[in-house]
Amino acid sequence: MREPKTASPGFTDIAAGDWIDRIVPALARPYLRLMRLDRPIGTWLLLFPCWWSLAIAAPPGALPDPRLLLLFAVGAVAMRGAGCTYNDIIDRDFDARVERTARRPIPSGAVGVRQAAVFLAGQLGVGLAVLVQLNGLAIGLGLASLALIAAYPFMKRWTYWPQAFLGATFNWGALMGFAAATGAIEAPALLLYAAGIAWTLAYDTIYAHQDKEDDALIGVKSTALKFGAASRNWIAGFCLLSVMLMAAALAAAGMAWPAWAGLAGMAAHLAWQVRSVDFADPASCLAVFRSNRWVGWIMCAGLVLGRWLA
Repeated sequence: MREPKTASPGFTDIAAGDWIDRIVPALARPYLRLMRLDRPIGTWLLLFPCWWSLAIAAPPGALPDPRLLLLFAVGAVAMRGAGCTYNDIIDRDFDARVERTARRPIPSGAVGVRQAAVFLAGQLGVGLAVLVQLNGLAIGLGLASLALIAAYPFMKRWTYWPQAFLGATFNWGALMGFAAATGAIEAPALLLYAAGIAWTLAYDTIYAHQDKEDDALIGVKSTALKFGAASRNWIAGFCLLSVMLMAAALAAAGMAWPAWAGLAGMAAHLAWQVRSVDFADPASCLAVFRSNRWVGWIMCAGLVLGRWLA
């Protein structure tokens, strides 16, 4: 393993002195950071579309299948970790040139590329072990998602819309969850998938504003750079589109009133995000981005109760 480089001080997405530094053996720390176990927001954002679709797919008067809830939770941890590891392998040279990411395990030298590749294989193995517990349609969808995962890191090199591709990838679980619960893909799942893509376009544009200056210098593209000073209006539009598509999904699924109350809560939180984010402050962008876990929980609670009381 290479000796870690000394990172310059500045804004970073790695918190010193957190639970990993306090309780995890030194040898394992960079691997847990490589899979972003210290920053679970990405896992939640990957998991919520799965849980949303499981709630919508449950029979009227019933709760989501607890076995499927658990399987998708384990799968989200494994596949988010695998995606981050793969992304960091591909983007290691870019990450070394961006202030926020320079201290990540691979660009800092704490983990070599070969070790990261072996770790990636192990995480994919866990994901496969989860996937084979599902039905045939869900397995097929899960395998198809690998193409999206493999292509995503290259999108920022080719298009100003990598956030749209991330949305297609991160919300794939909306299709998989419905398929796992029902053996089919129906209109509510498709509408939920589209709502998730619009949501991702909003929150990941906010996230991308952290790096816009570095990205412009090194030639990496993003919606934050494309929209520039008009970002707030674009994000508001994506939020509105997400709420409208979610409303169509609820109507198509025949959800009871708690789901609509959850949608109102989701809309209110998204409106707060649009108003409060400071695009000139990376810490504000990160905090508002992370607040999307509340969007996920609010909508999840509404959907579970909305199906149970249907």
